[in-house]
Amino acid sequence: MQLNDTIARVTDRIILRSQNTRGQYLAGIRSAGEKGPARAHLSCSGQAHAYAGAGQDQAALATKDAGNLGIISAYNDMLSAHQPFQHFPDQIKMAARSIGGTAQMAGGVPAMCDGVTQGTAGMELSLFSRDVIALAASVALSHNTFDAAVYLGVCDKIVPGLVMAAQTFGHIPAVFLPAGPMTSGLSNDEKGKVRQQFAAGEVGRDVLMAAEMAAYHGPGTCTFYGTANTNQMLMEFMGLHLPGASFVNPYTPLRDALTEAGAKRALAISALGNDYIPVADILDECAFVNGIVGLNATGGSTNLLIHLVAMARAGGILLDWQDFSDISEATPLLARIYPNGLADVNHFHAAGGLGFLIGQLLGAGLLHPNSMTVMGEGLERYTHEPKLIDGVLAWHPGTATSLNERIVKTVGDPFQKTGGLKRLLGNIGTAVIKVSAVAPEHHIVQAKVRVFHDQADVIKAFKAGEFTEDVIVVVRFQGPKANGMPELHSLTPTLAVLQSRGLKVALVTDGRMSGASGKVPAAIHVSPEALDGGTIAKLRDGDIVRLDAVTGQLDVLGEGVLDRAPATADLTANETGLGRELFVNFRRMVGSAETGASALYGK
Repeated sequence: MQLNDTIARVTDRIILRSQNTRGQYLAGIRSAGEKGPARAHLSCSGQAHAYAGAGQDQAALATKDAGNLGIISAYNDMLSAHQPFQHFPDQIKMAARSIGGTAQMAGGVPAMCDGVTQGTAGMELSLFSRDVIALAASVALSHNTFDAAVYLGVCDKIVPGLVMAAQTFGHIPAVFLPAGPMTSGLSNDEKGKVRQQFAAGEVGRDVLMAAEMAAYHGPGTCTFYGTANTNQMLMEFMGLHLPGASFVNPYTPLRDALTEAGAKRALAISALGNDYIPVADILDECAFVNGIVGLNATGGSTNLLIHLVAMARAGGILLDWQDFSDISEATPLLARIYPNGLADVNHFHAAGGLGFLIGQLLGAGLLHPNSMTVMGEGLERYTHEPKLIDGVLAWHPGTATSLNERIVKTVGDPFQKTGGLKRLLGNIGTAVIKVSAVAPEHHIVQAKVRVFHDQADVIKAFKAGEFTEDVIVVVRFQGPKANGMPELHSLTPTLAVLQSRGLKVALVTDGRMSGASGKVPAAIHVSPEALDGGTIAKLRDGDIVRLDAVTGQLDVLGEGVLDRAPATADLTANETGLGRELFVNFRRMVGSAETGASALYGK
C-alpha cells in the first residue's frame, strides 16, 4: 500500500526541519555506540563496586561475557498503575539468568498521579515531574554498566520522561514493559454522571466516594482512555513494547510471560549479539509520525501534544502542532473509548484493540510500515496478538474484523473522518483543541468571556449561580512558567452541567485539560501564556471571543483589546508548599507549551 500523501508530506517536513538537530544527536549516539559494551571501559575497582551486591550474578557479571540489563522502575504501591511493578525486577532477573544474562535494578524514578493531585497544589509539580524522571533515569544509567535497559512505567508523565531518558542513552537498546489496566469496575459513564450530580449539588460526597471507589478498585491502570493508556498505545505504535502488550491485565500468566519475554528481547538486541537495535534506530521521524497517527485514530489524550514534542526533542526531532493538525485531517477516528465513548480499555482490547487498528491503518497507507521496532523491522508484527498456550508464549494473527463495531471500526467506515485534534490560531495566540468527543453543534462557540486566575474561583462562581448565559470561561496564569501548567480537569463536571442546561460553553486556558477532556470544547495550551504577556492576559470580562474548531480560529473580537496592557497576577502562593519552592528554576527555564514545556531543552 502506497503511503498516504499527507503522512508522507508531514514526515518529509519534519525530517527537513530537524536535519541539523537530528544530525547532531545521531553523531553523539553513534560515537557512544562505537565505544562498545559499556562495562569494558570500567576499571576493575569500578566493576567490583557495581557487582558487590549482585549475589548469585557476581560471577556472570565479572566475566563480561553475558549481557547485563538495567532496570529503571517507577514502582510505588500508592498508585494502582505502578503497584504491579513491585514483582517485575525478580521476574526480569530470572528471565535474564535463563538465557545466560544478568539484570540489575539500576534506579527508581518518581511516579505521581494526576488523579490524586487534581485540583490541588501538588498538581503544579506534575508536568515538571516528567523532566525529573528523565533526569533520574539518566543518573541511574550513567553508571555505564548496562548493555540494554527495560523501563517500567505507565502513567501520565512517567512514560514521556522515561522515553526522554531512553533517547538520551539512544545507543542502548530498550524495551518498555507495561503493567496493564485494572479489570473493569463501575463504568466510566456512570462515574461521570455521579461527578456531574455532585457538582450540581444533587448527591452528597458519600455517593461520590462510593462511585469513585467502585471505578478505581484494584491494581492496574485506570480503565478510561486518558494520558496513561494513550502512553501505552504510543509505545506499541512506536515499537517500544512487545506486540499486544499494552492492555493485558496485571497478575495474569500472560502478563508475566510478556514481562519475561520483554527482558529476554532487550538482551537479545544488545550490541553483544547479532541483532543490535539501539533506541536511536527505533525512535526516528517515522516512529513519531506513527505515534501521532495512533493518537488521532484512537482519540487519545491532549497531553501528548506536549509530551510527544518533548520526547522528540530529546532525539533531535522537531515537531510542531501543525504536524498534529495535518495528520489529524488525514486520519480517521477508529475507536470509541471513554471519554470518547462508553467502552473502557478492556472492552477496546477485547474488540480487537491496537492490533486491529494497526492493521487497518497499515492497509490504508497511514503508517510507515517499515519502521524499526524492538522486534525488528516492520509494524506488521504488531497486528499479531500474544497468546499463552500450554505455558508457551507465541504471537498469532489478530482479528481482521472488528469484534464490536460500537468500539472499533474500519478505515472504510470510521466513527468520523478525522482524528479530532486541531490547532487553533488567531489573535489570542496558538492553542489546541480535541473535538472527537465534542458534539458538532458545540464546535463553534462565540460568547462573552468570564476571566479567572484560579479554577477554584470558577467553581465558586458556578455555585453562586453567576453563569446564566452563553459563556467562554477563561482561566489564565496556568501556563508552565506561571505555575507548572496544572491540569484543570476538575472543571469538567462544572462546565458539563452548564452545557447540559442548554448554554453554549467553552474553556480557553494556557493550562492543560488532561487526557480525560470530553464533551465541552476547550482551547488549551494557549501560547504565549499570560505570564509572558500573551493576548490571553489582555482579556476582560465581557469581551467577545470566537472559538471555531471547524476553521481553527481563536480570536477576540472588537477593537482595542490588543492595545491593552496585559494583566498581572500575584503568583506568590504558587511558589511554596508541597515542594514547589524546589522548582523555582524549572519555572524560570521552562519552554512554552508548543515546544514541549520542558526545562531541559531551552525555549
